[in-house]
Amino acid sequence: MRTPITPLCLALICALHSHTFAEVTLPALFGDNMVLQQEAKVPVWGKASPGEKISISFAGQTVRTTANSDGAWHAALRPLRANANGTTLTVRGTNTLAFGNVLVGEVWLCSGQSNMEWTPKRGILNQQAEIATANYPQIRLFTVGQKISAKPVDDVKGSWAECTSATMPLFSAVGYFFGRELHQELKVPVGLICSSWGGTPAQAWTRHEVLEADAGTSGHSGLKAHISRWEKRVAKFPEEKKAFAEKLKKWEDETTAAKALGKTPPQKPWLSDPATSPNCPSCLYGGMIAPLIPFAIRGAIWYQGESNAGNPELALDYRRLLPAMITDWRAQWKQGDFPFLIVQLANFKERATQPGDANWALLRESQFRTLSLPKTALAVAIDIGEAGDIHPKNKQEVGHRLALAGRATAYGRDVIHSGPIFESMRIKDGAITLRFRNATGGLVSKPDGSPKAFAVAGEDRKFVWADARIDGEKIVVTSPEVKKPVAVRYAWADNPEATLYNKAGLPTVPFRTDDWPPAEIRP
Repeated sequence: MRTPITPLCLALICALHSHTFAEVTLPALFGDNMVLQQEAKVPVWGKASPGEKISISFAGQTVRTTANSDGAWHAALRPLRANANGTTLTVRGTNTLAFGNVLVGEVWLCSGQSNMEWTPKRGILNQQAEIATANYPQIRLFTVGQKISAKPVDDVKGSWAECTSATMPLFSAVGYFFGRELHQELKVPVGLICSSWGGTPAQAWTRHEVLEADAGTSGHSGLKAHISRWEKRVAKFPEEKKAFAEKLKKWEDETTAAKALGKTPPQKPWLSDPATSPNCPSCLYGGMIAPLIPFAIRGAIWYQGESNAGNPELALDYRRLLPAMITDWRAQWKQGDFPFLIVQLANFKERATQPGDANWALLRESQFRTLSLPKTALAVAIDIGEAGDIHPKNKQEVGHRLALAGRATAYGRDVIHSGPIFESMRIKDGAITLRFRNATGGLVSKPDGSPKAFAVAGEDRKFVWADARIDGEKIVVTSPEVKKPVAVRYAWADNPEATLYNKAGLPTVPFRTDDWPPAEIRP
């Protein structure tokens, strides 16, 4: 007599059957219209049934692998030559996947906060003309869906698209202008992957283990402090939520009364739940960077920092945080020290009438110090910001300066990619003479006239505006108010009147010759 099959047994048999014959899948990064990195091993990975045999075929190559006990599989294509003719990538297991119109060229990751996320549709210089002419079938665009995750996830939402007047307006403007110039210069396809989220701090893009491991040293609380501060915020949230409910009830009553009297209602109160915030330490690494690894890339461009410039401690902390993040991204990708190009924060806010400390100046200095890492470069934007808009419209020049940095750093081109960088100073007879790197052929002040935004201080550490004179590749700085100067600062403000360039038309990197702590945190 046969034993009857119960519904539970049937469900188990179906589950085992579906697991045994699971279809081969790949992450969303693999799809029609994608670009694969040239001249490098190209990892290809996905999921299938445990023990399933997988073959990957592309451009005359076929590589094979076997899914492990968890169903994960990984293989790598040998280095490929650039190919502007769409080719099919085929993956075979129990099923077959064919991705069409695949190109080989240069792949760059574009990451950061809102100035990287900012799309042409939201507003750029010459918006209509730029969109109308944005038809580049060999530039491919992939926007990573925004997702927070405390733990690294396996996949992202998104798809590759050819660059057209329909797709470009919805992609990162900085990323597009950077990629367009590379494409025009290198004559190869370019793939751009944008993973960005407005208003987010760098610690959200940094792996948890990196923050956790840095408990600090004498004089620095360590990156672990980002985690502990957030944990305290989470712990306080239930109490804040109760208080918020009372504020909300009061607002509702006041709004009702205001409307009855024909008056403007008060602004509605707002409360952010840390459990759903993209500012949580490591949550964007887990949701938007980890699932991209180890897709082969040439390098990364980074436009972020505004959300780490809220106070002097955070701005100074960034000189530790950003290098740690870059170093770890490189380690996780296992593709060597890939180029990492950083946009230095643009000028913003009201122009200061007197010299002094500035959080954005400290953050810019922290960004500059990151150049101690190999294959990093800075795209200075101190002259193309807008006092009243944290999202300046001139994304074209930002992309151009990033492309110059990329041409020099990633491709070994002999191009001037940096403005003057302070190198040394000499004090004599009440004057300070400054020497610079990247000033070949002499310095230039734009518009014509004496350079602005220089300040000097004596031993009392009180800065005053200074007179500056160009002497070939040097600057001579004096002030009748400071007979014995000991320190100079240039463009040391949120929104300085930065006028100093080299002959290549690139702005001088803001700097200071002192290392005095801001007044807010002096002992």
